[in-house]
Amino acid sequence: MKIEKLTEDVFKVTVSGSVATQHEVTVTDIAHYHLTSGRTTKEELLDFSFKFLLDREPNTSIFSQFDIIVISQYFPEYESELLQILS
Repeated sequence: MKIEKLTEDVFKVTVSGSVATQHEVTVTDIAHYHLTSGRTTKEELLDFSFKFLLDREPNTSIFSQFDIIVISQYFPEYESELLQILS
């Protein structure tokens, strides 16, 4: 997995697998602080988030463009698992 910063809030995540995929993910400062209380970088948050998603679905099922906040709408356990990792 490769994470590339495009702007302060937008990242390109490339996931290799049987089919390589690219995802444009928005991580605003507000979302970053909400999810991590500033205890990790945006890149580390994305790394955890994609590992979390890939444990649940193939990379080809992950949206090609999304805001990091939507993960918890599809996976309610996302934020609690993130907090466990951060504490």
